[in-house]
Amino acid sequence: MFGNLFEEDKSTVSTSQYGRGKKLKTNGLELPAPREFTNLSGIRNQGGTCYLSSLLQTLHFTPEFREALFSLGPEELGSLEDKDKPDAKVRIIPLQLQRLFAQLLLLDQEAASTTDLTDSFGWTNEEEMRQHDVQELNRILFSALETSLVGTSGHDLIHRLYHGTIVNQIVCKECKNISERQEDFLDLTVAVKNVSGLEDALWNMYVEEEIFDCDNLYHCGSCDQLVKAAKSAKLRKLPPFLTISLLRFNFDFVKCERYKDISCYTFPVRVNLKPFCEQSELDDMEYMYDLFSVIIHKGGCYGGHYHVYIKDVDHLGNWQCQEEISDTDVTLKVPQNEEEVDDPLVVLKTILLQEEASQIPVDQLGQKLLKKTGISWNKKYKKQHGPLRKFLQLHPQIFLLSTDESTVSLLRNHFAQAPSDLQSHAQLLDTLASEPPGLNDNTGCPHWFDINDSKVHPIKEKAITQQFQGKESAYMLFYRKATLQRPSEARANPRYRVPCHLLKEMDAANILLQKRRAECDSANSTFELHLHLGPHYRFFNGALHPAVSQTESMWDLTFDKRKTLGDLRQSIFQLLEFWEGDMVLSVAKRVPAGLHVYHTLEGDELTLCEAEVADGEDIFVWNGVEVGGVQIQTGFDCEPLLLHILHLELSGEGSKSEQLVESPHVFPANAEVGTVFTALGTPVGTILMNNVESADEGCWTAIPKEDMKKTFREQGLRNGSLILVQDSDTDNSLLPKQGRWTNSMNELNWLEVKNFCQSESEEKQVQIAVSMHTVVFDIRIKAIKELKLMKELAENSCLRPIDRNGKLLCPVPDTSTLEEAEVKMGSSVGLCLGKPPTSSQLFLFFALETDIHPGAEMEVIVEETLSVRDCLKIMLQKSGQQGEMWHLRKMDWCYEAGEPLCEEK
Repeated sequence: MFGNLFEEDKSTVSTSQYGRGKKLKTNGLELPAPREFTNLSGIRNQGGTCYLSSLLQTLHFTPEFREALFSLGPEELGSLEDKDKPDAKVRIIPLQLQRLFAQLLLLDQEAASTTDLTDSFGWTNEEEMRQHDVQELNRILFSALETSLVGTSGHDLIHRLYHGTIVNQIVCKECKNISERQEDFLDLTVAVKNVSGLEDALWNMYVEEEIFDCDNLYHCGSCDQLVKAAKSAKLRKLPPFLTISLLRFNFDFVKCERYKDISCYTFPVRVNLKPFCEQSELDDMEYMYDLFSVIIHKGGCYGGHYHVYIKDVDHLGNWQCQEEISDTDVTLKVPQNEEEVDDPLVVLKTILLQEEASQIPVDQLGQKLLKKTGISWNKKYKKQHGPLRKFLQLHPQIFLLSTDESTVSLLRNHFAQAPSDLQSHAQLLDTLASEPPGLNDNTGCPHWFDINDSKVHPIKEKAITQQFQGKESAYMLFYRKATLQRPSEARANPRYRVPCHLLKEMDAANILLQKRRAECDSANSTFELHLHLGPHYRFFNGALHPAVSQTESMWDLTFDKRKTLGDLRQSIFQLLEFWEGDMVLSVAKRVPAGLHVYHTLEGDELTLCEAEVADGEDIFVWNGVEVGGVQIQTGFDCEPLLLHILHLELSGEGSKSEQLVESPHVFPANAEVGTVFTALGTPVGTILMNNVESADEGCWTAIPKEDMKKTFREQGLRNGSLILVQDSDTDNSLLPKQGRWTNSMNELNWLEVKNFCQSESEEKQVQIAVSMHTVVFDIRIKAIKELKLMKELAENSCLRPIDRNGKLLCPVPDTSTLEEAEVKMGSSVGLCLGKPPTSSQLFLFFALETDIHPGAEMEVIVEETLSVRDCLKIMLQKSGQQGEMWHLRKMDWCYEAGEPLCEEK
């Protein structure tokens, strides 16, 4: 069931670690996330290894087991570097366990990987994906460890910590002869069915006697006859650590099926085993055991999920429940010291004054603030004062930041503070720290955590009672002897007793992680901004347009999104040496009519992310009032709409001809519909609107006179809408008689094609003159030529519409016209690599359940006739995932998953 878990030979290690089995695993190329607030590390689930993670975390939080394993050095276990040497004796399982425990203690990552450990077991990828029983794994892992440690000083590690004995006795009622048999155990299995709790079960097992009488007599060897007798069992030797397995799973012989007993089963946080022991003359404390781990099973008898509640004996993690955080918020609102509490300068100065080191990391300052006050910077101060690092930057007269802004110290003049000030500041922190019980290492408050694979959350001890019953209930209990004391040096010290070579390895790994995160952070923290320079723009035809050329009027700027709007403004000032006067930065967008300014970016202390500036944003740089002497209206309400107006053409003498023409006009969206007459220079008449771009008479709707005061937007008109203007006395049959009309400005019938190919090009986008009947293939070829791209792209590219959020939509077939593809005139499409789907194919977006958010979708093209099962295989291959536990669900537009798709269809 567990592969070659007992094997230690070199061939097994070689093939599982570097042979074919290794290729089955997905490469963990992603940069691991740092530890969260609790400062404890979880364990990544390899597909079905939650049972393994729960057990390993329990062993890890058994410090006596962990330190006994750490005490075995390379001279006894060998070295992982020598595992491929033919004559080297390398004990891989304990070595990998040591390394995993060191990572859980010291490596700054949200979750550790057990891949190397399961490789040492000889597990295949299929073995990792299969759900196993944690009780069985506990016994097999202990047996494997004992086998691995034979011949070392740790050969009795499991026996010393977990071994106990039970004595079974039968007493003859006639001669009083006692027959006894001793049993060894590493864990106790207790009944759940028809039992109220642990102590009740132990009483039944080790106090109650079974009587042999009547038809069930006992044959006494001493009397050599059938006699009455009493059978009982007692605990003879208690181990330092007591593991108890609950028999939750049973078999129903009537229904002939397994079932999980979810009835209420209580167990105490501290249990007295004295009534169940053979010897009872010792002090009561010698029989006391404290609960420190509860492995919980959620689900049924044929599958489910494991997680574990663990007591942090050494206080290695930051413990504070949400309730305590809420209580802390209330406490800080007490009038006493309220002004000082609300002043972050006072609090931060006090913390730095109490530090022995002259400089501390900024991140550590945030942690110390949380530990001292019980509330984080983001929760208390960020809304009013901004991020912590930015706050320190804004007070250079008090705080001194290093050049890379990673460490902070107080300026010298603030160290020479009056003792009375220092004392008052210390009293302030004492006041703050006196209330919240979470982070102050209160020995009276046990630190419990719920460790669920990679996630670690603090919980209260009373949360254990919720696991007494139900589908999610306790499955294994771990107790430690109450008399076991931990040394004071181990408290809150994750480096305690860790071997030097592992300390060096973890320190080096942390430095590398920090460097990679900095590189990744820098690479992922830049925005591409398009700066439109106001002095190079002119306002005409209802919108902003470049005065000379697009190249001179728009500059591309790569900028760090972690910096503030004030930093951006300063950078632009340095770039534009010619700028004089005020500089206002506003968000603008390209619309069919031209460029339009929407809103001004305010709050120089805000970062670009906080100001909701997006990657690829268009920023209009101007004085905030006018462009080229024309006052500019801004905002969504006055967004310019490009409308196509049909009207009778005027002849040279000023009279109307019989030809109906179409001409484009731009109007603010909040302008009244009646302004159309003013724009055309015609007397008031009748306006008919058509939103479907068709000349059919049935598609036109006359706008009532009383609605002429309504705005274009209130009337439902949008970019590209058609309007027919005619005199009141004009025959309504004019339109169908004409049938067609001429475009007076054909150059406005265009499509914008953006270059999304990887090939270098001088141009990033071009406008292609089109009509609704233009074939997509012709547009694509023309765009490739005008963008000066390689001719080879003609065989391996496609056009994809771009929605208002900048997302690329499904490719349009080459054989379709714009009308058939439902591509709007004046809209944008992307020229992308890859062939478009044929008429018999589907273009699908998909995302993994663990990473569902806008922008995380992947794409695939499949045949319409493909089954759901085969489609799933293609998607798993595309995403680099493996296993048979995946299924497909259809997602709606807001990324909510529906019912699973039937694989047989």
